Amino acid sequence: MKKWKDSKKKKRITISALLFVVAVLLIYSNVAIGVTEYDIKSQKVPFSFEGFKIVQISDFHNAKFGKGNKRLVTIVRDLKPDIIVITGDFIDSEHTDIDTALSFVMELEKIAPCYYVTGNHESWLQESDTWTSFEQVLKEEKIIILHDKSLELIRDGLSINLIGIDDPEYVRKDDELIQHDAKSLLENLKEPDEYNILLSHRPELFEDYVDEDVDLVLAGHTHGGQIRLPFIGGVAAPNQGLFPKYDAGLFREKNTSMIISRGLGNSILPIRINDEPEVVEVILHHGE
Repeated sequence: MKKWKDSKKKKRITISALLFVVAVLLIYSNVAIGVTEYDIKSQKVPFSFEGFKIVQISDFHNAKFGKGNKRLVTIVRDLKPDIIVITGDFIDSEHTDIDTALSFVMELEKIAPCYYVTGNHESWLQESDTWTSFEQVLKEEKIIILHDKSLELIRDGLSINLIGIDDPEYVRKDDELIQHDAKSLLENLKEPDEYNILLSHRPELFEDYVDEDVDLVLAGHTHGGQIRLPFIGGVAAPNQGLFPKYDAGLFREKNTSMIISRGLGNSILPIRINDEPEVVEVILHHGE
C-alpha cells in the first residue's frame, strides 16, 4: 500500500514538474527577445562595406514588449545598425493598432535609416484608410518604402544594391492585382556588377531568388513555424503547410544566401512554443 502511494506521489510530482517546465517555456517563448547574428561574407561586398550592420525587424504584428516597446527599442539601439530593414507584417490586419506600430517605427527611425517592404497583412489592408494613413506617416517620418524598387547604398564612393519587392498579394490602388513575378521583377531591379540584397516577405520564393542570382535575401512570414520541435524545426508556415522547408535561419543555394527571421509578434495563433521572438543582426564582410 505504501509503495502504491509513493508511486502515485512520484507521478504527481513528475506531472507537476513537466507542467511547470511547459509553462516556463511558453512564457519565455512569448516574452523573451533573442538577437541572432549572421556574418555574411562575399567577394562582391565592397571593402568600404566591411562590417556594415543591418538589423532586420519582421512580423511585428503590433507586438508589445514592455511599455512603449522600450525593451525592444533598446535592443535595436544597442546593436548600432547602419540601416534597419522591415520585412513585412509590421501591422496586423485583424487586430490593427496603428499607435503601437507608429510609436515603434518612429523610434527606429531615430536609430538608423529604415527601409520597409510590405507583407500579406499590409496587402490585406492596402485599400483601407488605415493603410493609406499609415503609409503617409511612414513617408513623413522618412521611412523608405520599397514598392518593387531598388536603390544604391553608397559608402566612400562604392555601392551595394538594395531591392524591395511587394508581397505577392499586394493590390494597387487602381484595384488591379499585381501580376507578381519575382523573377521578372528581380531581373529589372538587380545590378549584376554589385552586391544585391533583397527584402522580401516571402521565403517560399527562394528558388526564384536563386535563379536570379540575388546575393542575400532577408525574409520573414513564417514566424519560425510558430511551434518548433527539437531536431525537426517549425511545425507549420503559411504558403508552405506542415513542416516547411524554409522555416527560420540561414539557407544557402548556389550564390544566394537567405535569412528568415522568426519575427516578433503573433497573428492567427496567439502563442509561440519553443520559438523565441527575434531581432536579426546581419554583418557584411568582404571575403570568401
